[in-house]
Amino acid sequence: MKSIFFVIAITFTACSNNNIKSDEVNKVDNNAMDDTINSPSTVAGNQTKSVSMKAIVSSYLQMKNALTNDNGKDAATAGNAMTAAFQNVDESSLTSDKKKTFEDIKDDAGEHAEHIGMNGDNIKHQREHFDMLSKDLYDLVKAFSAGQSLYYDHCPMYNNKKGANWISETKEIKNPYLGTKMPTCGSIKEELK
Repeated sequence: MKSIFFVIAITFTACSNNNIKSDEVNKVDNNAMDDTINSPSTVAGNQTKSVSMKAIVSSYLQMKNALTNDNGKDAATAGNAMTAAFQNVDESSLTSDKKKTFEDIKDDAGEHAEHIGMNGDNIKHQREHFDMLSKDLYDLVKAFSAGQSLYYDHCPMYNNKKGANWISETKEIKNPYLGTKMPTCGSIKEELK
């Protein structure tokens, strides 16, 4: 069964990043609400919000690109956007199995996104949480589908050569763990569709 993970699509005004120069991220931002579900949920104030997997993926990619550019402030903005997206998920449309999977990922990933959002002045700490968040996001994309092609990349040098993985929207390696010191360190492990 082809499932799309349902996440409240939020306007990315607060998390749009004028400092990131990646056309791919801008393309993702502009398409962030393309993958809406058929039955939007009603929220307080009788406003209707569309639900989209791309909201979480887009905030993650903004975070990844900010860390690639050694920009902790923009990574924090993206972390806050991801935290909000996780908190606004309409779980009522998920099957019980998918709901359990989502809740397991949400708790962990939401905590990491929150830490990244609260530590805009500590990029080392953000990268530690980004490492763990990337594992959760990989599980999320595998379980639900991102609605776009993504790449699961690996950096062998991060964390005293223990390595770490991340998800990217491009085949070109842009390393969020080593940033501007070693921006092309890494390789593609898997293509996610």
